[in-house]
Amino acid sequence: MGKGAANETVEGSASNERQTDLGRLRLLLALDALLRENSVSRAAASVGLQPSAMSRLLGQLRDDYADPLFLRTGHGLRPTPLAESLRLRVRALAAETEALLGAKPNDGGSTAAQTGHAGWEGRPLTDAPPLAVRPCRLLEGEPAPEQFAAKLAEIGEDAAPERRLARCIATVGTGAGRSRPLNEGEAEDALAIILAGEADPVQIGAPMTVLHYRGPTAVEVAGFVRAMRRHVGAIEPASGIADLDWPCYLSPKLKTAPWFLHAARLVAEAGHRVVLHGNFGQDSEERHKLETAASAAGIPICTSITAAKATLGTAGIAYLPLSAFAPQIYRLLGLYRLMEMRMPLNAAIHLINPMGGRASLLGVANPSSRTLSRDIAMLLGTKELTILGNTRDHAEFTPYRQTPVFRLVGGEACDLIVPATMAPPAEPRTGLSSREYWQAVWTGAARDERAETIIITTTASALISLRNHDDFDAACETARALWGNRSRRMA
Repeated sequence: MGKGAANETVEGSASNERQTDLGRLRLLLALDALLRENSVSRAAASVGLQPSAMSRLLGQLRDDYADPLFLRTGHGLRPTPLAESLRLRVRALAAETEALLGAKPNDGGSTAAQTGHAGWEGRPLTDAPPLAVRPCRLLEGEPAPEQFAAKLAEIGEDAAPERRLARCIATVGTGAGRSRPLNEGEAEDALAIILAGEADPVQIGAPMTVLHYRGPTAVEVAGFVRAMRRHVGAIEPASGIADLDWPCYLSPKLKTAPWFLHAARLVAEAGHRVVLHGNFGQDSEERHKLETAASAAGIPICTSITAAKATLGTAGIAYLPLSAFAPQIYRLLGLYRLMEMRMPLNAAIHLINPMGGRASLLGVANPSSRTLSRDIAMLLGTKELTILGNTRDHAEFTPYRQTPVFRLVGGEACDLIVPATMAPPAEPRTGLSSREYWQAVWTGAARDERAETIIITTTASALISLRNHDDFDAACETARALWGNRSRRMA
């Protein structure tokens, strides 16, 4: 190869490398826009691109990071934990890029001959100022983003609780270009202030409303979970006190019988220590439904974590009503009736795991909420988790619909799809109340193939969460045997 050809090769390689570097910078600036706007179209508009071009850049980012980076929700894009971890770094890069591109060149230093001018150039005697305009992102008298950030930074960690909470509210709620998600420590501090009763009443609804509208991040909800656990004095996970954590925060609109309680009894009879915790709304006439059902089923009702710890050692199963072991959280969730919306706390409460169970069994019907719940669990260090994807707010299997099952197995994501089974004919009415019929199915006084299948498949879900089985069909066989050999006594 000649010297000229070799030089061309080297120059071409250097050119490709520069293009690659430029392309990477472009990707990072696109990522910054997506993190700021939480929308492909708005991010594209903010940097002067077409939405299709921004979508291609997002696809390249996903390939480069081997992560979806953003999940679609009803409120726009929600960053994944990886994207959240990059937010501050890419924002700093984008800000520095903007500053460098806005720098003014130095005057002087060139001669007329060097510049090719005819010699008539000179410094102007007068110079008009730039066209006077108001920055479109600001209102009259509004501080710039950097001024606003500096003001918030003045509120230190030793500030009064209501001032620290105000800082968190301003951090998430001041609009595009200035707001950002809370980090885990900020979210934990904000909720801890509220749970301690140190927040002004006006402050409580503000962060919840903003986060609901924008869509909470996994990092924020993980901070809320940590605050809740600290508030109630939760036992460290995998401490050996409990085997299975089973949250059941039911909507008062749910009118079906709590068949999952029968499944929990079967798991306990198999020798596993099961903790149920939850509530059934606050204003419903049936608000004590779970306490009534647990009492009828012989499941001890405990009013504190200390009492539940002792009960697990003797009975192997316990139910903790939220109103008893965490009244402040119970009342906070009760704000639903004042705002008619589910708050981010509704996602957090399912992962509180008050007795430190080594595995958790959840029911989450919304597709985006399933992945959010698992991301939160991973941030919390949860190793064993099963999420049933066709029930909301409590884990009860629905065998007559295809069921997606989202799992963490040893801390790693592992999913499966359980196909639907053929539904048997509905049983004729017996004249019994819903509660009486629920009890009769357990004792054998009533036979109901539909209800029995729900109980057996729910039990199987608990067994795979405890890793007694990795195969769902095999878990169902074990659950069927447990059902056949159950103690038929009701309290």
